[in-house]
Amino acid sequence: MPPARRVLPASPGPWRSGFYVFERMTEFEATITDLSHDGRGVARIDNKATFVSGALPGERVLLKYRKRHRNYDDAEIVSVIEASPDRVEPRCRHFGQCSGCSLQHMAPAAQIAAKQHVLAENFERLGKVSPENWLPPLVDQPWAYRRKGRFSVRYVAKKERVLVGFREESNPRFVADIDTCEVIHPALGPKVGLLATLVGGMDAARDIPQIEFAAGDDTVALVFRHLAPLSERDRDALVAFGKAHGFAMYLQPGNHSSVHPIWPESPRLAFGVPAENVELEFLPLDFVQVNAGMNQRMLARTLGLLDPKPTDRVLDLFCGLGNFTLPIARHVAEVVGVEGEHGLVERAAANAARNGLGNASFRVANLFDDQRNEPWATQAWDKILLDPPRAGADKVLEYLPRKGTDRIVYVSCHPGSLARDAGILVEKHGFRLVSAGVMDMFPHTAHVESIALFERR
Repeated sequence: MPPARRVLPASPGPWRSGFYVFERMTEFEATITDLSHDGRGVARIDNKATFVSGALPGERVLLKYRKRHRNYDDAEIVSVIEASPDRVEPRCRHFGQCSGCSLQHMAPAAQIAAKQHVLAENFERLGKVSPENWLPPLVDQPWAYRRKGRFSVRYVAKKERVLVGFREESNPRFVADIDTCEVIHPALGPKVGLLATLVGGMDAARDIPQIEFAAGDDTVALVFRHLAPLSERDRDALVAFGKAHGFAMYLQPGNHSSVHPIWPESPRLAFGVPAENVELEFLPLDFVQVNAGMNQRMLARTLGLLDPKPTDRVLDLFCGLGNFTLPIARHVAEVVGVEGEHGLVERAAANAARNGLGNASFRVANLFDDQRNEPWATQAWDKILLDPPRAGADKVLEYLPRKGTDRIVYVSCHPGSLARDAGILVEKHGFRLVSAGVMDMFPHTAHVESIALFERR
């Protein structure tokens, strides 16, 4: 059945809010041809993209429009007429309501294949390059993997209770009403509802907008952001909750520097890299890789591609806490990590000292500014590791790598910026894109983490 026809406004004037005005829609059939960057199915209706949450490529579905725009439409599934062989039953009962996972209805093997396709398409379209070899995808445990994240908290007057969770899939302004999470660390995932009950019983129930969580190997920390001072009763309730469930409890009355523990007195967050005999301590709001198991696999693959030698001097850019820097230091003559956040650099240096790694040092620099005259940028480096944020490393590639650098390993959290930077390295710096592949850092989401090896021609 064709989609409902467009109805023009009765009187002349601008379109309201950028939307067309439509008659009440009837249901209609469509074939899903692709996945969008955020994991929604894509159908073409009258040569216009229609994005369908919960749909998979190859499926024939019955739809109804959710919202229509000038250049694209949003629709929702009424029923699946012909299901994809990759469709599976979502494990989480909140799937479709909570926006935390958009691909639970897709078999894990199909998810990783789709991510590899996204990476390949970005290389071809944006970088105009292709890897000589595709690395086998890296996968790990797809459930209970998430050790870092942030819950939204909202007191809902109509429900007379507090909600704790991620945003709703259909309306990001609202917090999804959930009580468990299948992808969060197993010490915390089943207890989301208990957090809501805890906050709902506090005097400050309306003054807590978020709770951040961070898990080390032995400790799970919860950081409660509060917009007004807490009563003694509230503090006692938080401490009692921490003691009962084994969580380290922190308060955040202001910016990041205001974070402080209330129980125990001096919590310790740390994770180890057993293969390299390294342990890194961190603070609960520090950036660490979300997926602990995948981080171990990623470190092993990175070292394999970097191929560090005892005489090598290695530059690690966007180094953070030293997640890569310290394992690299076990194999080379010298490694220097560069990071823009002072606190991370301080803790990276402390981690190096704690692990007895005198050949690892760190510098503070905003790598999105021109740093070409800094001493570390003018030195000779045998190898470079890049692990930038979503924006990529194109600013760094304006002045690095210098002659003498023959190998670069690039770890990426955004396929578009990696593809763009791959084109720069190949076309402007004389490198080959030897190999590339995806790493499933965020199972059941559309997020694409990847890694690539470049060697000088």
